Amino acid sequence: MPCGLEEIRVRAGKPVQYRFAGGNTTGVNILQSDIEEMINYLSGYSIHAIAPQLAAGYFTVEGGHRVGIAGQMGCDGERVTAVSEIASLNIRIAHQIKGIAMPLMPYIRDENSIYNTLVVSRPGEGKTTFLRDCIRILSDGCDGKNALKVSVVDERSEIAACYNGVAQNDVGKSSDVLDNCPKSLGMRMLLRSMSPDVIAVDELGGESDIEALNQLVSCGIRILGSVHGTNADDLRRKMLPHAIERFVFIDHDKKGVRCYSIYDEAHRLLYSTVCGIGADK
Repeated sequence: MPCGLEEIRVRAGKPVQYRFAGGNTTGVNILQSDIEEMINYLSGYSIHAIAPQLAAGYFTVEGGHRVGIAGQMGCDGERVTAVSEIASLNIRIAHQIKGIAMPLMPYIRDENSIYNTLVVSRPGEGKTTFLRDCIRILSDGCDGKNALKVSVVDERSEIAACYNGVAQNDVGKSSDVLDNCPKSLGMRMLLRSMSPDVIAVDELGGESDIEALNQLVSCGIRILGSVHGTNADDLRRKMLPHAIERFVFIDHDKKGVRCYSIYDEAHRLLYSTVCGIGADK
């Protein structure tokens, strides 16, 4: 049996699929009634409590595991108003890799705070995993430096994986999480309410996100975020704030081994690491 369960795919009328890091296997055929019972069980037999999350296409269960849904939706223009029939589930198994960001931390952390930092990669390369570990390290303190107050906007419950408002992933002792809140709104709320040293946010991109980032910078708040992209040209097209001082690019080779490279604001390579073996530049 392959190790490292990553996803369980459940589809009405089809065999369940188990997706592992080392391969896939299939199980028994699933009926529509099975999916209905799974939704009831996973929601704690209170499906109305997760209705707002269902309208967004997913919900988070205890342990930080995320359940994506597909099926028949009722819509009003661009807004989902009801979920009438759920025919597919994608249960993404939560994994946290601690220490993955530690080799790059000397280039992200300065004496009193951090450099404004963006983590950049294509989808599925590990941006959120790396960002989560940065948050944990910074809010716990490291290398003799004090812990920082890190406020997290977790719009899709992927960083902290909150369940009933409590983080299921370890995001450190000095972090505060605003779960299931739009990024631009959440950044402004945390700026007013939590007196953060750092605001962390995943998958920036919209104009409202960039406007909120500029407001944070003008108020002296340090930024730790992630964005989809592959190179500096991608970032220029997104009109990101000029105050960004560090860029962490994540990529992988043909064998799937990830490479982490950090650049300064002039896009000069500072450090790169593959499987924990680093090289200063």
